[in-house]
Amino acid sequence: MGKVTGFMEFQRLQEASEAPQARKKHYKEFIVHLDDAQAKLQGARCMDCGIPFCNSGCPVNNIIPDWNDLVYHGKYEEALTTLHSTNNFPEFTGRICPAPCESACTLGIHELPVGIKSIEHFIIDKGWENGWVVPQIAPNKTGKTVAVIGSGPAGLAAAQQLARVGHAVTVFEKNDRVGGLLRYGIPDFKMEKSHIDLRIKQMEAEGVTFRTGVFVGDKFPAGITNWAKETMSPAQLMQDFDAVVIAGGAEQPRDLPVPGRELAGVHYAMDFLPNQNKVVAGDKVKNQIMATAKHVVVIGGGDTGSDCVGTSNRHGAASVAQFELMPQPPEVENKPMVWPYWPTKLRTSSSHEEGCERDWAVATKRLEGSNGKVEKLIAARVEWKDGKMQEVPNSEFSMPADLVLLAMGFVSPVAGVLEAFGVEKDGRGNAKANTEGADCYQTNVPKVFAAGDMRRGQSLVVWAIREGRQCARAIDEFLMGSSVLPR
Repeated sequence: MGKVTGFMEFQRLQEASEAPQARKKHYKEFIVHLDDAQAKLQGARCMDCGIPFCNSGCPVNNIIPDWNDLVYHGKYEEALTTLHSTNNFPEFTGRICPAPCESACTLGIHELPVGIKSIEHFIIDKGWENGWVVPQIAPNKTGKTVAVIGSGPAGLAAAQQLARVGHAVTVFEKNDRVGGLLRYGIPDFKMEKSHIDLRIKQMEAEGVTFRTGVFVGDKFPAGITNWAKETMSPAQLMQDFDAVVIAGGAEQPRDLPVPGRELAGVHYAMDFLPNQNKVVAGDKVKNQIMATAKHVVVIGGGDTGSDCVGTSNRHGAASVAQFELMPQPPEVENKPMVWPYWPTKLRTSSSHEEGCERDWAVATKRLEGSNGKVEKLIAARVEWKDGKMQEVPNSEFSMPADLVLLAMGFVSPVAGVLEAFGVEKDGRGNAKANTEGADCYQTNVPKVFAAGDMRRGQSLVVWAIREGRQCARAIDEFLMGSSVLPR
């Protein structure tokens, strides 16, 4: 590495951010990327560790030591080329990825790990600022056509890779704007949507066609946000294209079957978050679910629940509480036990910093209200014995709840899509397809492939990008007999 002793000389530096009380007043990003001098020193912290476990800790296998070294030497454009060689959209991952690479960092065994995510954020922002991110137009067209269903990170990654080797790619998105869950699942204060728009312009210049407001399937399923203007049959798609990629998100939410679930004011997180994104984009939304002056209870302790917390605070909620069924994790992980794997430990998000009462090992027993509206949540504490959950005796309690948001994860893809194609499912309701071998990412239906959440279930953006890239290579091999795309 450029600075062999850098990890001993320089401390990890967190990216600067706007104060919590100030940033609650708007929906813009509030984290500022490193400046050149800061990025140089953070890149210098990357050790000459021999075996960079960060490479395998990163789902897209980013060549992290290489671009850390290039940043240290001020070779930013080369660093961007290296970063793009494995990751189509570092502006997404540099903002919203939880950075499993940092958990695998060798330095992290005994010190704070290298700030890999902050350096990635710096590199891609530097690239956009200097005009280094340009269309990569295929010199020759293959004459082959590919349909991509879903414009989230998996669909976009697959589409871009396929277009760059000369295939004619059309992306179908059921929503009114491109981006999938990047657009309507992630609040703007975590990632402004201008980043998606910039990539779409690049991809259109590379030859990708986008069709929004189109649901591919026989009938749109009930209970899922629907901005589609037309329905397209799988039969038509199979007739018009040489290959089809099903790359939608896992959007079927986990429900809470307790008494009072039917009361007004109890909503899925994905009924709450997308409409706020539409308002930020300038749309007028009728009957928007608002947390203003309400006592909000978020059920579910993951990222979606955290997003509900941040949005509720920006609405001006009277109070915000977040419950998790599982026990509170330890504040510090047992590194000798878990390294280089993703550790279970207490994580406090930026939304939690803005104000939130958090509690663990809590189970909701029922919801109560009057005139058909929720007013109160009744819960109890639970404990886990021999792998089974048990209610703690005499632990029942109640709290005011004018708005209850269900953010307990997603169980499967949208009903209707896989069924319409006749795709075989695995035990969890996802598209059944292998990731290895001659038929990787292929479903049981000829020329139909599946990638991302549609195949692996709810997961990270970085896993979606990986699957989209690998699926693109599998499709290229299927169409052409061989492929120059990276695996």
